[in-house]
Amino acid sequence: MAGVKGRVVVITGAGGGLGRQHALLFAQQGARVVVNDLGGDREGSGFGSDMADAVVSEITRAGGEAIANYDNVATVEGGADVVSTALDAFGQVDVVVNNAGILRDKSFHKMAPEQWDAVLRVHLYGTFNVTRAAWPHMREQQYGRVVVTTSTSGLFGNFGQANYGAAKMGMVGLINTLAVEGARSNITANAVAPLANTRMTADVIPDDARLDLDPAYVSPMVVYLCSEECTDTGAIMMASGGHYARIAYMQAQGVQFDHVPSVEEIALSWEEISDLTDSAPGRNPLA
Repeated sequence: MAGVKGRVVVITGAGGGLGRQHALLFAQQGARVVVNDLGGDREGSGFGSDMADAVVSEITRAGGEAIANYDNVATVEGGADVVSTALDAFGQVDVVVNNAGILRDKSFHKMAPEQWDAVLRVHLYGTFNVTRAAWPHMREQQYGRVVVTTSTSGLFGNFGQANYGAAKMGMVGLINTLAVEGARSNITANAVAPLANTRMTADVIPDDARLDLDPAYVSPMVVYLCSEECTDTGAIMMASGGHYARIAYMQAQGVQFDHVPSVEEIALSWEEISDLTDSAPGRNPLA
């Protein structure tokens, strides 16, 4: 299969954890990789080039092609510079894997606006900034693959992660629209919800559940979604410790009224409105 051989792949947050594994596998499969990492801690503080440089060294020592980038994707300029690095080094950009992330966990009633903003700026705004910079090049060449790293914390909720969950769910909303708008240009947009043993999950996953959560399990799913052969778009795929599954939002059959119902009628029909028996994937009636 053609896969990703020869493609130019931008991976954000690729200095460690999931991003590092993605970068190594993309390179192993013949892609040319831009390894972006700000080099900070998991709360987004600090800066350094060592993490990205180390991954680039791993790739080049194994005979692959890679270049490091240290820009902050949370800014418009940073996102543009990440893509410029790909264009300057390799002349094109075919794939964007939005993986960069930070944590500022706090229960909602204690969450400060700065904690909310910081997480959304890296995860959601970062995804927008990098993808927006790559989008015109993908449209012009009539080919592109976009993957975002969502989370079950966004899809299903998790205590103390209102900011993180909102950002991760926002990324799903983004790829839903990118899937629609990119279809005519052979651009796909998908989301991966991983569960892996990384520094981001060091105190989130219980110790007895960490043994089989090597981040290497997630990367084959990401690489396949970015391959020429995969034309699925707008999908949410879970990847965790060797288990892979599609996640979808379902719509019940519901109840159709031929008049504006009263509150009492809604109450009386509630069980039928809510019954997911024979449900089907939801859709936007306006799309």
